[in-house]
This record gives sequence, C-alpha cells and structure tokens, in this order.
Amino acid sequence: MDNNARKKPNCPLIGADGNIFNLVGIASRTLRRNGQNEQAKEMQSRVFSSGSYDEALCIIGEYVNIVSVDDVDDD
Repeated sequence: MDNNARKKPNCPLIGADGNIFNLVGIASRTLRRNGQNEQAKEMQSRVFSSGSYDEALCIIGEYVNIVSVDDVDDD
C-alpha cells in the first residue's frame, strides 16, 4: 500500500486523558501497531512543532480516525 492510499487506523482518543503528550503517545502506538512507523514519527514531529492544541489535534486526525474509547474492541 503506498502512502497516498494508506488506511487510517481507528484510535481511541475520545474519553482519554486530554494531555497532548498522552494523545500523541496513544496515536503513535496505534500507527506502529498498524505498520506505520514512519507516519508515527512524522506525526509526532508535526504535533510538537504545531502552534496550538487545536492544531495538534487536527494533525493527529490526519493520521488516525479519532474514536471513543468505548467504540474500540480490544483485539
């Protein structure tokens, strides 16, 4: 699968601790579990150089589908 067609994995952020470091950690683990190590690194870099919390959340949303912790099955 090329980068343009990569599937965004579901990531349980709604209902999680809203600290941006926590959210980036959850999203990074989700990406790595789905074989997207480079995307995880790129996302972290972009988030930590962003100018605001809202911008950081938008960046995370470019890489993962943000879902509720209640909507994710533990596989």
